[in-house]
Parts: sequence; structure tokens; C-alpha cells
Amino acid sequence: MNTQKLNILAFIAIFTVMSSCSKSKSNSPETPDKPGEEIDITPSPPGDVVGKVTVGYQGWFAANGDGSPINAWWHWTQDWAKSPGTNNSGIKSWPDVREYTSTYATSFANLGNGQPAKLFSSYNDQTVNTQFLWMKQNGLDVAALQRFNPNGIEGPIRDAITVKVKTAAELHGRKFYIMYDISGWMNMQSEIKTDWTNKMSAYTSSSAYAKQNGKPVICIWGFGFSDNNHPFTAAACLDVINWFKSKGCYVIGGVPTNWRTQNSDSRPAFLNTYKTLDMISPWMIGRIGTINEIDNKFRTINMPDMAYCKANGIDYQPCVLPGDLQEHQRLHGDFMWRQFYNMKSISVNGLYISMFDEYNEGNQIAKTAETSAYIPAGSNFVTLDEDGTPCSSDYYLRLSGDGAKMFRGEISLTATRPTKPTL
Repeated sequence: MNTQKLNILAFIAIFTVMSSCSKSKSNSPETPDKPGEEIDITPSPPGDVVGKVTVGYQGWFAANGDGSPINAWWHWTQDWAKSPGTNNSGIKSWPDVREYTSTYATSFANLGNGQPAKLFSSYNDQTVNTQFLWMKQNGLDVAALQRFNPNGIEGPIRDAITVKVKTAAELHGRKFYIMYDISGWMNMQSEIKTDWTNKMSAYTSSSAYAKQNGKPVICIWGFGFSDNNHPFTAAACLDVINWFKSKGCYVIGGVPTNWRTQNSDSRPAFLNTYKTLDMISPWMIGRIGTINEIDNKFRTINMPDMAYCKANGIDYQPCVLPGDLQEHQRLHGDFMWRQFYNMKSISVNGLYISMFDEYNEGNQIAKTAETSAYIPAGSNFVTLDEDGTPCSSDYYLRLSGDGAKMFRGEISLTATRPTKPTL
């Protein structure tokens, strides 16, 4: 048995000891805060998020001429209006757009194959339907639809995208739920309650809306982060969680990486707030970039996180990410597969892939330019063959699909990636 497998077995043994001991030691951080407090530690049964693989879905791209409420380049780049054609000023990875029926001309040079450099818009129905078809084809169960400040400039397009996601999820037999990103919200408590009451709650009647333990799923991303975009107090966040629970919702929290230890990542006095969540999903983007960092975080964060959640009756949904393509993190899939393997080895309750379509941050699994033939000529966009290994544009969809199969027990736990880079 090689050293790598011995290490993983040792991690599992440590986790088992932590899980069994945490319930009997009264001074353990994994026990209830109050003496005699009883917590239901029965794991949630399989549902629409427990036992499933969720993908974060932005759906936030707009384009000049797409007829959207914005009707301009949005999220592709921040600077095109000032400097048309500026490369990578907001877009990190170039998508493969060959399956979209409507694309929009840019001021980039033609692609390396001579074709015009065009991009898609999420406002186009066929775009969303195609992307949900990819989810279906690759066995990805659920889409967490990101929802940003509904009172901001992006509000009208977010409303429209929600309708499109509902339609596409119903068409392709996928589930979806609303995931509020509260970064930068001014009046978070009142705005989120008003938006759910007046708009988003209506979507829970859809056959495609995710339910867990018989309850509509809602996720709130951003509680407890230490930066200025997340100034909300623990009490304000607790109020929002309890409000959603009073509406009969199953509440997921997208929380800082170090939510238990509350170091520079997260704000103090939030642990009791986190304990009221039904599921915890720590954020890992920007926290790992190498195999060694994956294994280190697995030992020091994910295993103790899982033990704490298990002891406190909280479901645990860690992030799995493909890596930033522009930063050369992906290792033709080995980087992502290592995360799938580690998380399956400790039997986490669910997985959250960060992200499906985040081309502007380089973390997308959706179809991406394979070679220089499919990016603007003369540009420095990184393509999937960046380390010398040819990869088809759908490679990270297929890799995620195999990771989902391993997670659900449809294929055996294996440290060796089974997915071939090209078909």
C-alpha cells in the first residue's frame, strides 16, 4: 500500500475517533454549549441536497444586444466601456460557445481558428437550457441559483434569470434552490425577508424546487466573514436564519473556511449562530491551490468540521472546486479529483461544486476553450491544454459527473481519477 493511501486511512481513523469521542466529553468543542442540552444528531436522510451534488450557478452574464434589462456587457468584464477589447479585465476563462444558438459579437480579435470572438448571454433561454442539459448529461443533481441584492442594478435581470432557471430545471429534471449572496447588502435583514416573501417563495411550488426533510431549501452565503462587505452582526444573522425556519425552510449557510476556529477569515461570536443552521457549507475558493493544500485543509479543517457538525446535528456540505484555470491550478483534473476522494472518504452529507459557470473568476466547470484555436488570437487566455495534456471542452463536466458517481456510491472510492481528458 503506498504512502498516499496510508495517509488517507490514517485521516479516516482520526475522524472516527473524533466522532465517537466528541459526544461523551463535556468540555469538547464538539458538544452542546449548555449542560444537559439535547441535540438531535440523527443525520438527515437523503433528499434533494443531502446525498446529492450541487453546483453553484451564477447565471449572471449579460451582453450588448441581448435585450436584457441591462442590455450591456455584464460580468464578462468591468472595463470594456472604457477600453474595448481589453483582455482579461473581467473575464478569466474563455467559454466554448459552439452549442449556443445565440452569441454576441465582442471587440476581441477573431479566434485562433478564424471565427469571430463571440460570447453568450445568460439572459437567452437557450443558454440556460443548454447549461442545464449539461448538468443532466453529467449527473449533477442540483443548481444553487445565486441571488444578489435585488434592489441593485442587477435586480431585474436576476428576477428574469430565476424564471429561466425554473423552466430549465423542470425541463431537464434537475433541482434548484435560491442562494442569497448578501455581500454588500445595505439593509440585509429587511431586504432578504421582503424579497423572499414577495418574489422567491413562489418558486417553492415548482416540482423542481429542492426540498430537504420535506422543507424548501434556502442558502444564505456571507454570514460571519470578516471583511467590510459582510458587516452583519451575529444577532442579525441569527434573526434571518430563525425567520426562514419559521417559514418552514431548510437553511444552509455559506460560511468562512475557518468558521469553527474564527480566525482572520471569520468574525467572532458567530459559532452559536452557525449552530442553528441545518447545513453548513464552508467556502474554499482562494484557500487551496495545490494538492498539498488540499490535504492540509482536509486534515485541519474538513475532518474536524465534519466531526463538529455530526455531533451537533448539522449536515455538512464542503466545497469542491476545479481550480483557477488562469492560475494553472487544475493539473488536468487531479486537483479536483483529490477533493472528491478526500470528501467521500469521510462520508460528507453533500457536495457543493464552486462553480458551474464562473468564467469571470476562472473556476468554471462548464464547457471551456480547449486550445488556442478557440480563444481570441493573440490573447493570453489559458486553455484546458495549458499543461500539455489535451482536454476536451466538456472535461470538467465529465470529471464532476464521475465525482458525483463516486460520491453517490455508483462507482467505488478511488484515489485515481477515472475520467479521460479526451473522449
